[in-house]
Amino acid sequence: MVDYIKEIERLKKEKNAVIMGHYYQKGEIQDISDYIGDSLALAQYAAKTDADIIVLCGVHFMGETAKVLCPDKKVLVPDMNAGCSLADSCNAADFKKFIDEHPGHKVISYVNTTAAVKALTDVVVTSSNAKQIVESFPKDEKIIFGPDRNLGNYINSITGRNMVLWDGACHVHEQFSVEKIVQLKQVYPEALVLAHPECKKTVLTLADKVGSTAALLKFAINSDKKEFIVATESGILHEMQKKAPNKIFIPAPANDSTCACNDCSYMKLNTIEKVYNALLNEQPEITVDRALADQAVKSIRKMLEISAQLGL
Repeated sequence: MVDYIKEIERLKKEKNAVIMGHYYQKGEIQDISDYIGDSLALAQYAAKTDADIIVLCGVHFMGETAKVLCPDKKVLVPDMNAGCSLADSCNAADFKKFIDEHPGHKVISYVNTTAAVKALTDVVVTSSNAKQIVESFPKDEKIIFGPDRNLGNYINSITGRNMVLWDGACHVHEQFSVEKIVQLKQVYPEALVLAHPECKKTVLTLADKVGSTAALLKFAINSDKKEFIVATESGILHEMQKKAPNKIFIPAPANDSTCACNDCSYMKLNTIEKVYNALLNEQPEITVDRALADQAVKSIRKMLEISAQLGL
């Protein structure tokens, strides 16, 4: 039987490869990753790595982002079927029509989009930097924000902006149950509720802390509280438990969930065996048309530039 972890380490050294894992991956994937983080951190890592091969353990758009930033590197994803409901909710042709219907607007797009949508965008944001990047524009700037309406509404509410929002959403964050969170609070009355801004407004109003996965992780580690109800994809609980082993993390359940969690089925497609096969065969490989990549990279680099200026 193949010792996948040992073989992955061997192949990484042999091929000068690096494994990047998102917080929503299975714990076993996070544990073998050289870099682990949210979308902003993974983009920052990709932009500066000197590896020849990047194995991006996340979903398809994350692999595309890495490829756009590193066109001369080989970018692999363990499972090409790892898509994203939020990215799928924003077709580039439809988004261009939407932009054309709102002339004179700057276009801000969430990183959870295809390279084709990024190519239509002035600056990309993640949940870690969306507020700060929006606020870097003049107060009277007309802005289109896509594709996540929940994140867009949240940013509008905390910045006083009135961005025009594309009507998209993440199926995982849309499904959190307010009623079940309230029930959990009765069982764990001292628990703080941590919520990702992709959640619906009704969930965010229950939250003690709203933030990106990285921000929620940092908050949980530094808090003097011991119990947390976590309303984001359950993969983050692995890192929370590692970094704060003496605390209790309870995944917030979905409306239609029969279990006490809310998983992204796309994120969970990646496995140790698939990582090994990707490194061994150097497939599946992400490819992006060079002309499209040259256009898309501008909005990503703008994000990285503003984030660096703001110390994010």
